[in-house]
Amino acid sequence: MSIDFATLEVLRIHHPAWRLLRSDHAPLVASFLHRVFVVPNVRVMAASDLSEALEDELYALRLQMGEKGETAFPKPALDYLNDWAAPDKGWLRKFYRPGTDEAQFDLTPATEKAIAWLAQLSERQFVGTESRLLMLFDLLKQMSEGSEADPARRIAELHKKRDDIDAEIARVLSGDLPLLDDTALKDRFQQFMQGARELLTDFREVEHNFRQLDRRVRERIALWEGSKGTLLEDIMGERDAISDSDQGKSFRAFWDFLLSSRRQEELTELLDRVLALPAVNDLQPDSRMRRVHYDWMEAGEHTQRTIAALSQQLRRFLDDQAWLENRRIMDILHGIESKALALRESPPIGNVIEMAEAQADIELAMERPLFTPVVKPVIADLALQAGEEDIDAQALFDQVVVDKTHLIRHIRHALQDKAQVTLSELVTARPLQHGLAELVVYLQLGSEAFSTVVDENTVESICWQVSATDGQEVVRSARLPRVIFMH
Repeated sequence: MSIDFATLEVLRIHHPAWRLLRSDHAPLVASFLHRVFVVPNVRVMAASDLSEALEDELYALRLQMGEKGETAFPKPALDYLNDWAAPDKGWLRKFYRPGTDEAQFDLTPATEKAIAWLAQLSERQFVGTESRLLMLFDLLKQMSEGSEADPARRIAELHKKRDDIDAEIARVLSGDLPLLDDTALKDRFQQFMQGARELLTDFREVEHNFRQLDRRVRERIALWEGSKGTLLEDIMGERDAISDSDQGKSFRAFWDFLLSSRRQEELTELLDRVLALPAVNDLQPDSRMRRVHYDWMEAGEHTQRTIAALSQQLRRFLDDQAWLENRRIMDILHGIESKALALRESPPIGNVIEMAEAQADIELAMERPLFTPVVKPVIADLALQAGEEDIDAQALFDQVVVDKTHLIRHIRHALQDKAQVTLSELVTARPLQHGLAELVVYLQLGSEAFSTVVDENTVESICWQVSATDGQEVVRSARLPRVIFMH
C-alpha cells in the first residue's frame, strides 16, 4: 500500500480501525473489547453476556468518574454495543446463529489491529533484537535452500549441516555444553509471545475473508435468475480461487500441521519446559500462553466452520432447486389428472387430445439426393475495349503460394521423435523457401492445427535468403518469441 495523502485520507474516513482511534470513546471501546475478546481468546459472545459485562464496566467507570461519568456514558450497554456494530463504526460484527434468535457479537479484524497497535505504544522494559535477526536469517536460508534446483548444491548444503551437527555432538561429549543466557531466553520468549498473538489476529482476518466469500455467494444465489449450472460453476470457481490462493494454501498447511497429534504433544512438552525456566518466569508471562496451541486450534475451527457454512449453503440451494422442479412436475401431473376426472363423466364430442404416433423416421442411403453441381453463370458476350494504361502484368504472375500440407507433414515428422519442437528447429531442418509468407503460415498452423506454447522470455531470430533485384542473395531475419509446437 502506498502511503500518500489520498490513500491516507480515504483510510481516515472509511477504515474502522482509524475511526476507532479517532473516537471519543476509544479508551472504553479498546480496553473493554481487549479484556473481553482478545485476552481470553473469545471468538463469539451472546448479546446478553456481552451487555452484562459492559454494564458492569460502565457502572465502575461512572462510580470512578462521578457526575462526569454520567455525562460521558449516558446510554445503556446494549445501545453502545449496537452502535459499535453499526456500519458507520464497524468495530463489532453482529449476527444471528442458525436456530437462535439471540444476537451474537464478534470482533472485526480492523478492531483487533487497532487494539494490537495500542498495545505496542507502551514502553517495554526489555526490547530484544537478536531473536528477530536470527529469525530473519533463518527465513532467508529456508527460501534460498528451498528454491535451489541444483542437486549438487543441495547435497553439499546437507553435508555441511551434517558436519555442523557432528561437530556439536563432539563438543557436547567433550563437556562443552553451550547454554543460552537469561537475556537470550527472554529475547526469544518475547518474540514467541508476539508471534503467537499475531497469529491469533491473523486467524480472525482469514475467517473474515472466508465470511465475505460466503456473503457474496448468498447474495448471488438470492439474486440469480439464470441456469443452475452456470451459477454453480461461478461459485465453485470463486471458492477454488480462494482455496488455491497464497492465503488459502498457507492456512491449509498450518491446519494440517496443527491437527497432528504428535505436533500437539510436542508443542505441549516444549511450552511446559520453556515456561518452567527461571528467566521466562521473570517476565511473568500470561497464563494462557501454556495453552496457546489450543487457542490456535479453536481459532482455526471457526474458519473451518465458515467454510462448512458455505458448503451447506450450496447444498441448500441444490435441494431447494430440486424441490421446486419436482413440485412443478407434480403440479403438471395433478392438473392432467384433474382434467381427466372432469371429462370422465361427460366426455366431450370429438377429439380431446391428440398425440403423435410413436414411430421411427427411416432414411435410406439411396433415398438421399445426389450432388447437384452449381449452375455456372453465363458471361455475356461483350466487346472488350483495350485500355491505355501502361501496367506491368508481371506482378500477376509473381504470386507466392505456400503449401500448407507440406508444412504440416514437416511438423508432424519432427514431432514423431520429440514431444515438442521449436519453430527455430523446424526452420533449421527445412529452410524457408518463401520467406516471410512461409513464416506467417507456420504461425497460422500453430494456432489452428497444432498445440503451441509461446515463451515470451526467450527471443529467437529466424533467418532466410531472398534474391535482390541485382540477382544477389540477401539474408533477412525476423525476431520473435520462441514458439513451441507440441502433440
